[in-house]
Amino acid sequence: MNESNSEKEILVVASKIKKYVRSVAGMSTSASVLPKLSDSIRSLCDQAIENAKADGRKTVMDRDFT
Repeated sequence: MNESNSEKEILVVASKIKKYVRSVAGMSTSASVLPKLSDSIRSLCDQAIENAKADGRKTVMDRDFT
């Protein structure tokens, strides 16, 4: 996959992540978490895309995230 600006874009809502971590664990969240989490989400999406393609579909579905 070609490196592009969209690959470095933050894919999560920072306030939602921070609120979740604080409510579950009472902890703060470092800003450095957001790019790392976005990278993980990109990787999950890339695998789901491959799963959909292997199934002959042009739509990524929940079942593609295994």
